[in-house]
Amino acid sequence: MTQLLLDLRPKQIPTLDNFVAGANAELLARLRGLTEADSFDAVILWGPAGSGKSHLLAATARLADRHRAVTHLQASQVGEEIPAPPGGLVVIEDVEHLSAPAQIALFRLFNAARVVGLAILLSGGSAPAQLQLREDLRTRIGQSLIFEVKPLTDEEKSAALRRHALLRGMRMDDGLVDYLLRHGRRDLPSLMAVLDGLDRATLERKRHATLPLLREVMQLQLEKSEDETRAI
Repeated sequence: MTQLLLDLRPKQIPTLDNFVAGANAELLARLRGLTEADSFDAVILWGPAGSGKSHLLAATARLADRHRAVTHLQASQVGEEIPAPPGGLVVIEDVEHLSAPAQIALFRLFNAARVVGLAILLSGGSAPAQLQLREDLRTRIGQSLIFEVKPLTDEEKSAALRRHALLRGMRMDDGLVDYLLRHGRRDLPSLMAVLDGLDRATLERKRHATLPLLREVMQLQLEKSEDETRAI
């Protein structure tokens, strides 16, 4: 396969509007409320990799930044102190990867949240009771509002892929979408990545999307994923 063109179009910015809600409408409504300056809930989202947790946290932090101070951190960025401006929102991703000092810092943050008027938004790979954290912190997280990010049905994934193709100006028939859903990885971000690769391939080849080209792109994505796994 010849080298594909660089995709010079801007990446889609995560927003709550461009997240495919499926059965997560209640979760989205709660996150919208959390962006307001007078909301001081503690919320944790959990679900497997590829379920959209990072998208939702980034989108919530971006929207909340219009109304309140926001601290948005990966677990690896959390140290012995967590910046917590009064009335602000603290967002932390993948809490199961917090170091021992960071776990203590988050526990202290929970204790101070009500006093300083602070909202907290967390994500984890499993339900709070199953997180590998110190017991006192796991208990505090378990007292938060807990939402499982529910997976999309195949019909919802199909609709999302068709919408994404339309936004990119792609001509993609139903057979290609069905093939991608049957033979591609199950999570939506991976499926979208294949679709983006197919779009770049059609531009580079100056041809419409076809099943052989889709298979070629899927194989390239698989090889790339295997290379990345071996490099870890």
